[in-house]
Amino acid sequence: MPDTLAPPANDALPLSLRSELRFLACGSVDDGKSSLIGRLINDATGLFEDQIKSLQDDSRRFGTTDDGIDFALLLDGLEAEREQGITIDVAYRFFSTARRAFVVADTPGHRQYTRNMATGASNAELAVLLVDARKGLLEQTRRHAAIVSLLGIRHVVLAVNKIDLVDFSEARFREISAAFETFAAPLAFHSAVAIPLSARHGDNVTQRSERTPWYTGPSLFAHLETVETDAEAAEAPLRFPVQWVNRPDADFRGFAGTVVSGRVAVGDPVVVAGSGRTTEVARIVSFNGDLQAAPAGRAVTLLLKDEIDIARGDLLTDPRQRAVVTRRFTADLVWMEDSEATAGKRFLLKIGTATVPATLTRVADNLDIDSLQRIPGTGLVLNAIGRVELETATPVAFDPYSDNRGTGAFILIDRSTLRTSAAGMIVESLDAARDVHRHAETVTPELRAQQKAQQPLVVWLTGLPGSGKSTIANIVERKLMAAGRQTMLLDGDNLRLGLNADLGFAPSARSENVRRVGEVARLMADAGLITVVALVSPFQADRTRAAALLPEGRFLEIFVDAPLEVCRDRDPKGLYKKADDGKVVGLTGRDQPYEVPQEPALVLRTTELSAEEAADRVVSLVLQRA
Repeated sequence: MPDTLAPPANDALPLSLRSELRFLACGSVDDGKSSLIGRLINDATGLFEDQIKSLQDDSRRFGTTDDGIDFALLLDGLEAEREQGITIDVAYRFFSTARRAFVVADTPGHRQYTRNMATGASNAELAVLLVDARKGLLEQTRRHAAIVSLLGIRHVVLAVNKIDLVDFSEARFREISAAFETFAAPLAFHSAVAIPLSARHGDNVTQRSERTPWYTGPSLFAHLETVETDAEAAEAPLRFPVQWVNRPDADFRGFAGTVVSGRVAVGDPVVVAGSGRTTEVARIVSFNGDLQAAPAGRAVTLLLKDEIDIARGDLLTDPRQRAVVTRRFTADLVWMEDSEATAGKRFLLKIGTATVPATLTRVADNLDIDSLQRIPGTGLVLNAIGRVELETATPVAFDPYSDNRGTGAFILIDRSTLRTSAAGMIVESLDAARDVHRHAETVTPELRAQQKAQQPLVVWLTGLPGSGKSTIANIVERKLMAAGRQTMLLDGDNLRLGLNADLGFAPSARSENVRRVGEVARLMADAGLITVVALVSPFQADRTRAAALLPEGRFLEIFVDAPLEVCRDRDPKGLYKKADDGKVVGLTGRDQPYEVPQEPALVLRTTELSAEEAADRVVSLVLQRA
């Protein structure tokens, strides 16, 4: 094969009309990924004289092919990569032929750069998985194949490279391809084509090689030009994440974003996934003017028929095929941090255009790369893949990743460093009752509230032990009942006799205590009740998380304010004395801090107000809202 070809005349189709294929090359280190892509670009499209001259100079300085051109240097752009002879970062290259336009990602082979490989695979449609013919399948080869499958890539090419170094052995090629076929059977690839090739010499890269007469399949280039990847995005239901609210003047209010899947047309009904509000598309505005319709992949601005509340991060969908909306779900994670992922870790979760606080509540298992079996585990180490359960502070809209890659993928971001901690693929909702995509509710919280002729609320009294929360809460419930309201009282002490009997007073146990009470309070609110909570709940983050379970304005945080000295003197339950005697450990105000509410709806200073007066103020506020 010659090292250079004249640039071909790509005059078959205008570039804008050629189909596009996004693919990546991956495999173990030194399998020849960069060399293969460099050779493919050169032989398929040709390089210009200045590119050849630069490549020849670089080959003399950094090359590994004696006096020949080292095509790997076309992609190894970082100085560190060229000096070490490996790929560290993800290198993207764009090229086109008469039939197709290509975006190719050369991803790292070292295990320590698995995170980079996952990044390169996140929006690819096909993977070229390289194997050194001398070494066969390695652990990293299996790891990359598993990640490719998890990330929804359904078409792979097993490129058995360096076939020249095993004397173009058919037996060796058949052995490797058979081993991969056995390993990949559970991965559910739609197509898996094995090709013997030599990236260095060009055998079977763009043309069939005479040195492999026993191979009757296509060259790599011929396969890439003709393979048909699934048109899943075009056939999926409409999904339009709102990236920006476009308001240049008082007469124009549009919602900018990219159609992730499906198709949107003027007059189509759409629903805001989170709120359930439905409207119609009035206009579709693009850079080139108004459109009648926009397909998947098109960036547009939608103007809607009705003025409804929509913000960045909202998802517009087809009302007949809605997205899942929930706070709790399972997902597969590719873990990218040196520190272990364990239950209780908190992150920012970015899905589509939405970013919300999230907590890793459980690590269910780890994926064994060799056997593809799931092994129970409680943590994920660097580069591990496993299934986890996550809980977000506010509901998020999504589709399972297996149904829609565009709305089922997310990343976890470390809240302190803002580094990406993991790439995730949603499996399913853990909260079927709120899964509006699969379970249409016939009885809604709104209907329950209408039946009770009141607006449900959660009235959350927080303060130090002995501040008067329980006393005030009991009076509040009695007065609300007398006013004809339907209520429920959740008192922290009573809940610790049953629901929370297994919890202690360590900070983590206190957070779990508040989480459980918050979930129960939400269920009570869904039932249409006014729920009064009396709970120390010392940490602001826990109270904020409880508030996030309710629609805005439906959670009233009330600070029962009393100095510590007064609480100690009152000590109605004897807690402070027990703590002084060592019988109670971790008492808030004595052994652990209490975080004062930042923006409470009401402050009750019980050194200035009687319990009756404090309760009257709460009731007055509740009756204004309910």
